[in-house]
Amino acid sequence: MVPRPLAGRLASGWVAATGLSLVLFLLAHLLGVALAPLDPLRFEAYAAALHASPWLPLAELALVAAALTHLVLAVAKVLANRRAKLGAEPRPAGSAGLVSRRGEPLAALAARSAPLSGTLLLVFLAVHLAQLRWLRPAAGQELAALRAALASPAALALYLAAALALGLHLLHGAEAAHRSLGLLDPANGARIRRWGRALAAGLAGGFVLVPLLLVLRP
Repeated sequence: MVPRPLAGRLASGWVAATGLSLVLFLLAHLLGVALAPLDPLRFEAYAAALHASPWLPLAELALVAAALTHLVLAVAKVLANRRAKLGAEPRPAGSAGLVSRRGEPLAALAARSAPLSGTLLLVFLAVHLAQLRWLRPAAGQELAALRAALASPAALALYLAAALALGLHLLHGAEAAHRSLGLLDPANGARIRRWGRALAAGLAGGFVLVPLLLVLRP
């Protein structure tokens, strides 16, 4: 049986690693979908080439595995932290507190809302896959399908809310991952928080702008 402190460190490492893989996917995904409002013809060519790639099914399976691993381990960590706070058991090594103590309201909100933002992202993912993956559009029809998915005010609101939830989730996750792995210290803390805020704002802002541009510039 793996000792509890080592198990905590391994779990934190996997949460950080799977989170990083998902962030890299989101960066690549944003670069691709940003073509939709900026250069529709290139977007259609990009989408057709991507969906014809023989490696795509394996990449999708790897992303599903990373997302499920991240979800399960993150939930387990949250539950372990709550049990520790209630005194049911000692706090495992690597499960640093998630509430900001630096007097930064946005960072504190991101930490407290991490379970909620993660849940909203899961709901969005299910809707997004149902709209554009499980019923994959034919080549040359990707942009039309994306516009149709955003035609409903409720769907557009979900896309925008998910983008904001992603920003909060990343704002918390960038720092929490470094803290859990013991990599956050006074010497690099400010730099890590700065890069975390930039990453969160960049991805959230990008995923807000793309659907808005598609709706406002039909």
